[in-house]
Amino acid sequence: MTDRDALFERLSRSPDVEDPTLQAHDASDALILDEAATLRRALGDVVVIGDRHGALTLGALDAGATRVRVHQDSVVGERALLANAAALDMTGFAHHPLDASLVDGATLVLLQLPRSLDALDEVAELIATHADERVRVIAGGRVKHMSMSMNALLGRSFKHVHATLGRRKSRVLHAEGPLRPGISWPRSRRHPFGGSQLTVVAHGAAFAGTSIDIGAQTLLQHLDAMPDASHAIDLASGTGVLGVALALARPDIRVLATDDSAAAVASTRATAAANGVAGRLDARQADALEGVPDASAGLILLNPPFHVGAAVHTGIAERLIADAGRALAPGGELWCVWNSPLGYRPLLDAVGETRQVSRDAKFTVTATRR
Repeated sequence: MTDRDALFERLSRSPDVEDPTLQAHDASDALILDEAATLRRALGDVVVIGDRHGALTLGALDAGATRVRVHQDSVVGERALLANAAALDMTGFAHHPLDASLVDGATLVLLQLPRSLDALDEVAELIATHADERVRVIAGGRVKHMSMSMNALLGRSFKHVHATLGRRKSRVLHAEGPLRPGISWPRSRRHPFGGSQLTVVAHGAAFAGTSIDIGAQTLLQHLDAMPDASHAIDLASGTGVLGVALALARPDIRVLATDDSAAAVASTRATAAANGVAGRLDARQADALEGVPDASAGLILLNPPFHVGAAVHTGIAERLIADAGRALAPGGELWCVWNSPLGYRPLLDAVGETRQVSRDAKFTVTATRR
């Protein structure tokens, strides 16, 4: 076992789901670091993007990097990196938002490839616009989640893109020669809504982008049936469609929108501003409803994610529903839309009296009263 293998074995994953099969690192982390080592130059100042639990950041520091600027979209992932660094007594990294401060003057970027092409496009534009002319991007992932579209997309921001040989079902793409494309994110789109329009603004990593996903569309059909409340919560807000739509429909309501994802929170804030409700919607990056007092919420809207990576997984939704139950005030209601085959009804029944509002082969809408 190498020193890096020993380091990886000591990493802990974020507690986003109770699933021992999910690891804190995989073969693509090791391959990215090995490819960086083949450049035969001191690592020095390194940028890491998309690190899940700290394997790339701490691996780069272990390999001799003097400073690491890191961006992780998930607040839970950030905390996993901090916890792993503390356990290993390692320092030398700093978190940055996904903006110019992250990549300004960078000559080496280590990137865990996102599965979303839009997310990759935003990252590629940012690096190619603000990094040093000599920048090299080493972007890796699992082969089953990669496509030639990724090469083509990187080719819009860099002169040279090539792949290396795969190893242990992982592969790396190298990109260099930034084309200075400028920044085209976030992007926006208008949608019909209640006789008017709702503008959705999205960063690349935000779920559903500038569209309104079918689950959200289904829940919005029942907006008028939701109970009156002076304050509401849009839990796992994504681009903020549910919270913004509620604020547009009810001029006196105030909305708290929370999401684990930095891209989602930034998108929610931008969507609220584009629709003129930013003064009544507070968007926060948080793990579920942390910071929300027990038994305090009169109305919660939830369109829970049902994937962990590429796999269908109910663990995140289970945690969100349980935390919504904690935060609901007596008599408060949780309005939830979920994929009908996943069978969340027992979880909702554990929160309170649940009635089925609508159901078809794809989606079920329920209202749960504590």
